[in-house]
Amino acid sequence: MKRLLVTALLTLSATSPAWAWSNHALASYRAFESMPQVAQAAPVAAEPLEAFLAAQAQPLAQLLSAQDAWAQQHIATYPPLPTALRFDPAVAAQGPQALRKAFLTALRISPQSRFALYVQPDPWAAPPQAERMAHDLVSALPARDKDGGGHHFVALRAGEMVAPLAVLASASDEPDYGMDLNLWEDSPSDWGPGYGFGKIPFGNPNLDFSTQAPFHMGYYHEAPVIYMAAGFLKRTYPMLRIHQYAGLSELAFRTGHPYWGWRFAGLALHYLQDLTQPYHASLAPGFSSARLIGINLLAMLGMPGAKNDMVILLSNRHFVLERYESQMIQASAQARQSGSVDQALRDTSTDASHPAWSETYVRHTVAQQAHTLGPTVTEQMLASVQPGYVNDPSFDFGVHAKAIDLVAEVASQGEAQRQVLESTIATLMRNFGAHSRNMVRGILASTDTR
Repeated sequence: MKRLLVTALLTLSATSPAWAWSNHALASYRAFESMPQVAQAAPVAAEPLEAFLAAQAQPLAQLLSAQDAWAQQHIATYPPLPTALRFDPAVAAQGPQALRKAFLTALRISPQSRFALYVQPDPWAAPPQAERMAHDLVSALPARDKDGGGHHFVALRAGEMVAPLAVLASASDEPDYGMDLNLWEDSPSDWGPGYGFGKIPFGNPNLDFSTQAPFHMGYYHEAPVIYMAAGFLKRTYPMLRIHQYAGLSELAFRTGHPYWGWRFAGLALHYLQDLTQPYHASLAPGFSSARLIGINLLAMLGMPGAKNDMVILLSNRHFVLERYESQMIQASAQARQSGSVDQALRDTSTDASHPAWSETYVRHTVAQQAHTLGPTVTEQMLASVQPGYVNDPSFDFGVHAKAIDLVAEVASQGEAQRQVLESTIATLMRNFGAHSRNMVRGILASTDTR
């Protein structure tokens, strides 16, 4: 049984989409415009990364060492940072590029990470006067348009004053720009083999976007039989990234670098927000362990159809959920009229119903909630979306998504179906907003400077 289940889970996890919400920045703007500590915070001066690193080299070395020790204690599958990658503050004497490289490799993120000075403007605001910034100056990944919305970047000058809300929201989308690519022993990169993470636990090591998945998904609440058969599912590291970037944010705020306080907080937010997506906190929402075993048993007997169908169905449902949310939030921005998603993101009524921010909040509150909602969300999609999109394994929604007006398609099914799906997405986005604000409250509460 273990061999059967391992084969099924490897197939399933290897084909799971690596992206969660399509454009985190658009949702983060709405989530934080209702939080005065962010929306009304004084503008901050944009600061190059190298300037922050040079000013705080010694505290950074101490922080990164402490974070490595924390991860060894709190993340069971965490591989310790190799000695050769430890951050040495003396590297500052070698110049800004050497300092930057030492910092990125000590974090064990891609050395191709841009960390440009930029913002992704709020589409609700007046169009920025600055010229567009080329995509490849911000992202190490090619431009993608699976959600139909694209991304719009504008450059900041060093010293330019910028609203914290813009810094925070923009950075919340940034980890999808290549920061977690090719970090594995079997990655086709110059850096991955030396990072010490071992071979990729799931996903295709030769597909760039797939290699980031173990840092953006957290399978913390599967049935014991799943872990008995497939311990590799425990090798996911969103909690590592959250701890790293939240700690850097706190350091930046405490030492008089508020731009990087907000920027690092936004990076930490990304991983928390990913885990509000049920398909990032559950391996196979709507499929029981027994059903997984049965499906793979058929495959081992020479009948792989059910397993292949399951993979396509899960991928389609994942993309449908995100496509609908993306279309809704973009339509609201274009019309300058709030829809149910915008209202849910701004809604602070549930913020205090969750525990106070702590190191276990992401695992025991965010991921647990999303995992629990997975079967219900799946049932509601099946009840409201055209069966061809969510219950037909012969149709690959990801391939055709750009050409599909999903909002119009669901509306054509009837008002009741539309309300079911929009209520489902509103629930998820209300959680997205509440958990995001609670994280930032926790970061700000730990610092003396706001």
